[in-house]
Amino acid sequence: MSGRAQLMWDEQVTSYDFGPGHPMDPVRLSLTRSLVSEFGLDRELAVVAAPAAGDSTLGLVHRADYVAAVRRASVDPKRAELDYGLGTADNPAFEGMHEASALIAGQSVGGAEAVWRGETEHAVNFAGGLHHAMPGAASGFCVYNDAALAIARLLELGAERVAYVDVDVHHGDGVQAVFWDDPRVLTISLHEHPRTLFPQTGWPEETGGPAAEGSAVNVALPAGTGDEGWLRAFHAVVPELVAAFRPQVLVTQHGADTHFEDPLAHLAVSLDAQRMVMEACHGLAHEHAEGRWLALGGGGYAVAEVVPRSWTHLVAIAAGAPIAATTPVPEVWRGEVYRRTREVAPLRMTDGREPRWQSFDDGGYDPADRLDQAVLATRRAVFPSHGLLA
Repeated sequence: MSGRAQLMWDEQVTSYDFGPGHPMDPVRLSLTRSLVSEFGLDRELAVVAAPAAGDSTLGLVHRADYVAAVRRASVDPKRAELDYGLGTADNPAFEGMHEASALIAGQSVGGAEAVWRGETEHAVNFAGGLHHAMPGAASGFCVYNDAALAIARLLELGAERVAYVDVDVHHGDGVQAVFWDDPRVLTISLHEHPRTLFPQTGWPEETGGPAAEGSAVNVALPAGTGDEGWLRAFHAVVPELVAAFRPQVLVTQHGADTHFEDPLAHLAVSLDAQRMVMEACHGLAHEHAEGRWLALGGGGYAVAEVVPRSWTHLVAIAAGAPIAATTPVPEVWRGEVYRRTREVAPLRMTDGREPRWQSFDDGGYDPADRLDQAVLATRRAVFPSHGLLA
């Protein structure tokens, strides 16, 4: 490897902007990038701007008619076509939408290429993780599915097994749909239960197509799940499946919207637990994928309080320079937060939690506990397909 980590970044990704009042405020990207710089992480990794994804790359996942519709709406937002999921409240059209979306996709694809070719061990694109976009439609604030495009590019380059782990509060439905019947891709999504949250998919019974039974894994967490349950569920499902699948590359999506401060969902996870899962994913990449790790952002709508700290931890872990939880947040950055958002930024890189969990295998199963019921439903649905005991 020629370098430990790359941060995929082009300032123009902040032009992915659905307009005033939309939850997907691009200030969360700018503030994250600024916090990364304030911690000196630019000196610990290479900052690389990849080109926007072209039509041939977008065509690995998206239909040509959909890309054409995005282009039309990008030139004239009034031409947005509802049949393609454009011009909705979730996905309002805006000028330059195609260019901004393709640029974000290009960063994830470029990161995947660098990892596969051995130019770096780890690549991070916190602007990415737009996991709801479908081959022929925008969905859930997502226009082009950069995560699926990165995986498709890895397969095109010769990867035979890619594992995708999604810990966003929302189900990674778009990525699952793209690779539903492809045994080369294992998709694992931990998310709030579809009864209570968009996109109302991600049931444990969704396990992959006829040619790829067991390749789709869904852990549907009860609303209100906090650190202990979230970590218990992650460790009860993800490590064993990743070990059994033996991926050549690990792609992970780290939506910060599991946080208890997030306004759009109902889990109660802390920044400290999020950081622990990031570290676990880093470890899994080294244990099972020779260190090849592409880490993406995702959702997260507490744009000053949570998202920048969460994804700065992600960048730091990938760079091999983890930030201690008790580290003060730089005062210069706190000032920037107030100037740009009129919010008071947090003081430290922690929520003051020290999460602990009991192992599902060592601690036993409580049949009356809804979290344990969800974990067992997932294990029973998919573990046998991988030769594992539920």
